[in-house]
Parts: sequence; structure tokens; C-alpha cells
Amino acid sequence: MKTIAFFNNKGGVGKTTTVYHIAWMLSELGYKVLAVDLDPQSNLSSMFLTNERLEEVILDENKKDTILDAIEPVSEGEPYFPVHIETISENLSLLIGNLSLSAFEDKLSDAWAKCLAGDPFAFKVTSLFKTLFTDASARTNADWVLIDVGPNLGAMNRAILISTDFVIQPVASDLFSLQGIKNLGKTLIDWRNQWQKRESEYPKPDKSAIPEGKMKPIGYLVMQYTAKDSRPVKSYLKWAERIPDVYREFVLGTNEKLHLEIDKDPYCLALLKHYHSLAPMSMEARKPMFLLKPADGAIGAHLQAVQRCYDDFKILTKKVIQIC
Repeated sequence: MKTIAFFNNKGGVGKTTTVYHIAWMLSELGYKVLAVDLDPQSNLSSMFLTNERLEEVILDENKKDTILDAIEPVSEGEPYFPVHIETISENLSLLIGNLSLSAFEDKLSDAWAKCLAGDPFAFKVTSLFKTLFTDASARTNADWVLIDVGPNLGAMNRAILISTDFVIQPVASDLFSLQGIKNLGKTLIDWRNQWQKRESEYPKPDKSAIPEGKMKPIGYLVMQYTAKDSRPVKSYLKWAERIPDVYREFVLGTNEKLHLEIDKDPYCLALLKHYHSLAPMSMEARKPMFLLKPADGAIGAHLQAVQRCYDDFKILTKKVIQIC
């Protein structure tokens, strides 16, 4: 089982849509996939679930079907109760998000501080996400766990990230995304170093129950460009061409200035096009853009775009598999 977090402290870059489509493509390729919605906005859950199912989960107080329902009792000193796993398809499952997840920040921040004193309960709380991933992936036989996190650098994302193997950063081609790359790189280094100090204070010899703190950056995805003659338009490239060197310096920690064209950078996992009218069709049909059919409204040029979308995500997903 491999865990990948899709993380950017800048919102609005298409992160959740990308997690959704890569999860579906991995399942198309025959892998068992667990998608985890840990963004308090819960948009990933909204993409996977019907309105009726969402209403059932949110409005029925007797339902204990979200991630928060598994996390909250442990944070209050109760035993861990297995998280609910929502079956989406034969190969694809979901851990449903909860809008109240952000309220968990203070408990995680407090636990983080107390880990330095070797407090066993603080380690248990900080390790909750590792517990979730290990439990749910074992019960679903998942090969891949894909995690959608919120656009912030708070205590919850820190606890999530130290429990993951790999980090992919979806970015846009603009000044703010360049700043986001710089923030991410510094933050990952800080979190990794801080966790190593805490890990050394863990009071038990067997550390298998706590996170390893790997969170290895494996690349970035540049989102939603418009192509002209098979290349992004010039206005897009103005900022995009700066990304390779910024990513190397701030995320990988090298001062190597290669001045690569972005589509030649091995850390650029994909330049994902803007699929325009396929997106609303996808939302309406509750399926990924690349699986839209004529019955969903994908006819003529739309059907050709569906095939191109399928090819794009298949190439990207196979690249992620190879790197991981």
C-alpha cells in the first residue's frame, strides 16, 4: 500500500478534481484504490456521492459514516472504532469527509507539542491518520491511498502529511502558485525535522504504530492550461517556465538552475488541459470526464475530448505508478 497526498496551500488549482480522476484511472487499470477526503470542504465526497447519499450522511444524526466519526472518539480517550468505508465501485472506495474536521486542529496542535515530552496519548492522537489509512487499506486490500487535503499549513495537514509516503503538488501557472511552491518546500522540511525530534521521544521500542514522516515530494501537476499548436499559450508559459527551478530550489533543496522548459522537466508529472464543457457533464453524471458516454451528453467533438482526456490521465497515472 502506498499513500499519496495531493497538497497545495493555494486553493482553486483543481486539486480535488485531479485526485478524483487519478483514483478512477487507477481503478480502471485494475488497482484497488482508497480515496480519502481530508479537506474540510469535503468536495471530494461531493464528487463521488449522490445528493441523496450526501443528505443521508449529513442529516441523519445516527449515521457514523464520516472520517470525523472515527477520529473524534480517539481524541477524547476512547478506543479506535473502525472508520466507515464507502464502496464506490469494485476497485474504488472512499473515506467520507466532514465539514467539521477543521475543529480538530486545536487537539492536534496540542498533541504535537506534548509529543516532545514523550506523552503516549499525544502520539496516539498525532498518529490517528496513519491508523485510519492502515485500517481502511487493509480492509479494502488497497494498493493505493490517495488523500485530498485542504489548502492550509495547519496542524491537521501536518499530522496527515507525516503519515504519507509521497506528496504531489497541483499548481496553476501564476505568481501565487510560485509562492505556494516555496511555502510547501519550506513547510515539508520543517515538518519532517520536527517529527524526527518527536519520534525520538516515543516511549515504546516498536514504532510501527506511529508515522514514519516520509512525505517524499515526487513532482507537480500544472493545471488547466489552454493549448495552441499543442503548446500552452504564451501568457500561461510566462509563469510556468519558472516552476522547474523554483521547485528544485525550495522543494528538493538543490540550487541547480537548469532553466528547463516545463514540459521537459521530469518533475512535471503532467500539463493537464482545461477540458471546459466536459467538467459540468462529469459533475452531472457523477463520473470522471474520461468515462463519459453519449448518454451523458458526450457526442461529436465532446466524445473525442473524452478520449483525449482518458489518454492524458492514463499517461499521468502510469507515470505516478512508475515513480512511486
